[in-house]
This record gives sequence, structure tokens and C-alpha cells, in this order.
Amino acid sequence: MALTDIFKKRATPKRGEAGKEGKALFDKKEKPEKVAMKVEKPKPRKELKIGQGYRILKSPHVTEKATDLAEKNQYVFRVFPEANKIEMKKAIEDTYGVDVVSVRMINVPAKKRRLGRTKGVKAGYKKAIVRIKEGQKIEVLPR
Repeated sequence: MALTDIFKKRATPKRGEAGKEGKALFDKKEKPEKVAMKVEKPKPRKELKIGQGYRILKSPHVTEKATDLAEKNQYVFRVFPEANKIEMKKAIEDTYGVDVVSVRMINVPAKKRRLGRTKGVKAGYKKAIVRIKEGQKIEVLPR
């Protein structure tokens, strides 16, 4: 019987008539209470503390192109996917003690790979190209 009860029409009290509580709905004398909407503030990002650049930087990205960019005061690093430009700038300045002029972030997508019948995926990663002030230098590979 409970299943058929959901299809039955119930009598709804009309305006000015008494409802279940015995109080008239939308009485002409009383106005319904206004409900204040809650506006949630965005959560502040975690501040990067001194000496915590390891949470952002994975490793320097050493390639031919990265070596050519080093001559133009630009260095390439692999970073964690959650990192943003502001955190990246603070991490480089803290770790290497240089002044960062600009940061460019690149999200390299995953790629499909195949070897014979075996299919797989080459993992994607995020990298950052950091431009530092003229005359300063970052020693990426010790000589």
C-alpha cells in the first residue's frame, strides 16, 4: 500500500487557510522571514615557508633547448602539478637566492605509447620556465 500512496494527491492548504501547524500560510499580516544567504570565502592558499622549495620543485629539466635558454637567463624545472606561478617564484628565490623576473608554466600532456601489442601511456608532467635578473646565474649541474 505504501507504494500507491505516493501517487495520491494531497490537499494543499490555500492562502489564508490553516496548515498542519494550525497557522495560516502566508498570512496577509505576517510576511515570511527573509533567509540570509551565506557567502563562502575562498580558502587561502598555504603560504610557502622559507626552505620549503622542495614542495614545488622536482628537478631541473636538462635538455638541449633548456641549455640554450640558460644563455638567455631562463631556466627550466620540472614541478609538481599543483604548483602555480607565485609559489614557483618564491621557491626559486628561496632555493637559489636569485631575483625572478617572470615564470611561464607548461602542462605537458600524457601520450599514448605502444610496443608490439602492448599499449601504454607515457605520463605527463608540468614544467616551469623561469627568467631571472640579468647578471645572475643558477648552477643547475655542478661542474
